[in-house]
Amino acid sequence: MRAIRIHEHGGPEKLLLEEVASPPLRPHEARVRVHAAGVNHLDLWVRQGIPGVRYPLPLTPGCDGAGTVQEIGAPVKDFKPGDPVVLAPGVSCGLCEACFAGRDYLCREYGILGEHRDGTCAEEVVVPVRNLIPKPASLSFDQAAAIPLVFLTAWQMVVEKAKVRPGETVVVVGAGSGVGSAAIQIARLHGAEVIAVSSSQEKLDKAKELGAQEGINLSRSDLAEEVKRLTARRGADVVIEHVGKAVFEPALRSLTWGGRLVTCGATSGADVALNLRHVFFKNLSILGSTMGSRAHFTAIFRHVEAGRLKPVVDRVLPLAQAPEAHRLLEERHIFGKLLLAP
Repeated sequence: MRAIRIHEHGGPEKLLLEEVASPPLRPHEARVRVHAAGVNHLDLWVRQGIPGVRYPLPLTPGCDGAGTVQEIGAPVKDFKPGDPVVLAPGVSCGLCEACFAGRDYLCREYGILGEHRDGTCAEEVVVPVRNLIPKPASLSFDQAAAIPLVFLTAWQMVVEKAKVRPGETVVVVGAGSGVGSAAIQIARLHGAEVIAVSSSQEKLDKAKELGAQEGINLSRSDLAEEVKRLTARRGADVVIEHVGKAVFEPALRSLTWGGRLVTCGATSGADVALNLRHVFFKNLSILGSTMGSRAHFTAIFRHVEAGRLKPVVDRVLPLAQAPEAHRLLEERHIFGKLLLAP
């Protein structure tokens, strides 16, 4: 089969399209023919390398995707060859206290496709059977592949961590990203007023089409001052962000008393300034978030099928153009999700 392989860290040129042997199939695993694979910021970090983090190179990137079951390593009642499926990105032991409690993302053995084991940027992928999700008939493979990682991450941030309530004001930084476009919709679904934040007016216009009521253009305005202006000086109840250093301090200043900031990334840097007096005097909460419970997919896909949430696909490129896909994502020329078609 053909697969994108990373043998050493570096730029997009390190993504090599190679002919490799099909992965072996073990009991309780399924072989899936991939029709669409998601490209995420995690793929960029894996390709670039992170100081202090060791990845099992050579590695096939790709956290999520959708395809057709080809083979199953042991009989299971829920899936059979030929079934169209969506691939959940998180892999856990399934046996520990965290997994039994429905918090598999806290499992000590938790890993992500394309980070801890070969991922979806290939013609075939082997995953645990419990990572298969039936693909809704109403969705194309491209639409289905655009859902798992970004909607799971955004759901965990908005619903589980921030516990957004009707009438609250939620600021979504990086509104044009996959997580941002999902967070806007999920916050609106839960009755919040949404302020989208981006450095691109075009992306802000698209964010409003997804439900955001207001937009802040960071190339023209100060984040904290604009949030205060839009909220009659009250401030926001929640900030959802994954940018890190470039926005962290003004994002904290934009919160009202008792506000919550939830972060899941640091694309502009992880070394942030923090005034603790500002945090404890205003009773602010700073919450970290990575992935989410596999159980959340039940609610996510129910809302997708009902039309209350929708996947946002920017474009689909051939598998051979994986380096170009990474460049587009790095240069922020994407709104929503970028996909590869093996």
